[in-house]
Amino acid sequence: MVQSVAVSAMRKVTLKIVPLLFVLWLVNFLDRVNVSFAALDLTKTFHFTPEVYGFGAGIFFIGYILFEIPSNLALRRFGARIWLARIIVTWGIASAMQAFIFNETSFVVIRFLLGVAEAGFLPGVLYYLTRWFPAEHRARAIGQVMSANMIAVVIGAPLSAAVMSMNDLAGIAGWQWMFILEALPAIALGVFTYFSLSDEPGHATWLSESERVWLIDKMKQDQESAAAMGTEKLGVALREPIVWLLGLLYLLVGIGFFGITLWLPQIVKQISGMSTIQVGFLSALPFLLGAITMVLNGRHSDRSVERRWHLAIPLAIGSLGLAASALAGTATLELAFVCVALAGIGASLSVFWSIPSSFLTGPAAAGGLALVNVISGFSGFLGPYMIGWIRGHSPDFSNALFFMAGSVAAAALLAASLPFPGASRRTSHPASRSAG
Repeated sequence: MVQSVAVSAMRKVTLKIVPLLFVLWLVNFLDRVNVSFAALDLTKTFHFTPEVYGFGAGIFFIGYILFEIPSNLALRRFGARIWLARIIVTWGIASAMQAFIFNETSFVVIRFLLGVAEAGFLPGVLYYLTRWFPAEHRARAIGQVMSANMIAVVIGAPLSAAVMSMNDLAGIAGWQWMFILEALPAIALGVFTYFSLSDEPGHATWLSESERVWLIDKMKQDQESAAAMGTEKLGVALREPIVWLLGLLYLLVGIGFFGITLWLPQIVKQISGMSTIQVGFLSALPFLLGAITMVLNGRHSDRSVERRWHLAIPLAIGSLGLAASALAGTATLELAFVCVALAGIGASLSVFWSIPSSFLTGPAAAGGLALVNVISGFSGFLGPYMIGWIRGHSPDFSNALFFMAGSVAAAALLAASLPFPGASRRTSHPASRSAG
């Protein structure tokens, strides 16, 4: 009886929450990275150097970082429904403002404001998932939602390229049309989110009474288990070494991930010489593989109740893929190895984000997840900027690919040495206790 209630409850929770969060995450990531496709024309129109583009693309994350923790504490105060809806609407407005870029300064300022508007979304969604999904279901749910990162580029790459072909329609440049049209869904979804999300299981009228009671009890048990393993107080969580280690690890991963994400269309353009439409379709392939491996690896990690090697091995594969792409002698091989790299990096993401939420609860979950994201958020600036700087001082992207490979390799080594129990994220162990 209890088992059937549990199965029906989790089925309803998954069907109610995951599709909406997936769509929100997809639109969020597309609005964040569509500048990489606009750059194919934007850099020519305003004569941006690689350094200028890299700085402007990355400055988004400085605004994001500065307002990350305050935004997530506000989410806990006002509730997920209200605060996530606010974030979504304001980022949609800020994203549309990118259509009005007219020089280097406006490019940097508007990208910074977009980061401010989006601040808190990623850890806010992750915190929301910790309120609804017990630990043994969490990596799979996170993987399903976060696969939108990859799917956003799979859909957005050819879509953005197609919209950019509307150049000079009504006297508006194609890249301007892209920013305007791709921002509109965010504003509409923000309103929809306000009316459709429930803040916590106790408010879920779409669950039966028995399902609601089971889920509330189950989440309470998870919080007690996590509190025994880690901490429930925000101040203590911010002083936990494991939080800072996880932030550093994801910073190293993010340098590779955001570096390749925000530069891939230009890399493909350089190695292939193809049209914007063709570049859009080719740029989608690595992210399609990343979406598949993200979901599969998260599911297998949940079933085997293991985190360490489900994180470290994909990162090692990602590093090797980036290094091999730098050494490839042909455009086909280079793109093939980029596919390998993003398959590895993508597979690591769902597992990574299931780790902090396994030992942080209550205020610590919101603040701790935000702190990890703040630290790692610097990668969103460092990755694109360093790739731009290296590209500006090199004949091609090979040195930049080596730089990203080294960063992801360091993340793989750190993941392999994290002070977690090897077999289970929930097993008590002296090493895990000393670290978090």
